[in-house]
Amino acid sequence: MFFKRFSKPKPTTDAEYLAAYQATGNLELLGELYERYMEMVFAVCFKYLQDEDESKDAVMQIFEELVIKLRNHSVENFRSWLHSVARNHCLMHLRSNRLQTEGIDFFEDRSVENEPFEHQSDEPFELEQNLSKMTDCIETLSDEQKTSIRLFYLEEKCYKEITDLTGYDLNKVKSYIQNGKRNLKICIEKKHE
Repeated sequence: MFFKRFSKPKPTTDAEYLAAYQATGNLELLGELYERYMEMVFAVCFKYLQDEDESKDAVMQIFEELVIKLRNHSVENFRSWLHSVARNHCLMHLRSNRLQTEGIDFFEDRSVENEPFEHQSDEPFELEQNLSKMTDCIETLSDEQKTSIRLFYLEEKCYKEITDLTGYDLNKVKSYIQNGKRNLKICIEKKHE
């Protein structure tokens, strides 16, 4: 009873858990926070991966990512941010699998048809390059534009949901998305040249 008076109260909000984890590096705190959202993360993973075992593996891999990312990454809305992390993790996993599969098919088809190498499509390579450019360019946006673009395009939120999640004014959200889209286009075109 004596020690209870002097012990720190247990975090209750996501923000308190994040702050406590960032201050201490205590994985138990991060685990408790993550446990709140494991079902959501699994649902997101299953939606994209369509495989229960792969989705379970992804849930664990995402936790391992968080251990590193959250040590010094500022997150305002953990649930929304985690949803985005889970989605991106699954898309990267699918892209990686697709590139491996297409790479195998490419070489098998080429040996059967005996076509010269120059006539083969570079689509997987170009796709990877374009996605890399897009990721790099998103990082160049202002925080408001970056958040609005990710919520609108990657998480498919409507303007109202974005204003509710971020606290940004509705007209500002529209402006951040419009300007962010324009800035992305300019950035990608520069990288393409």
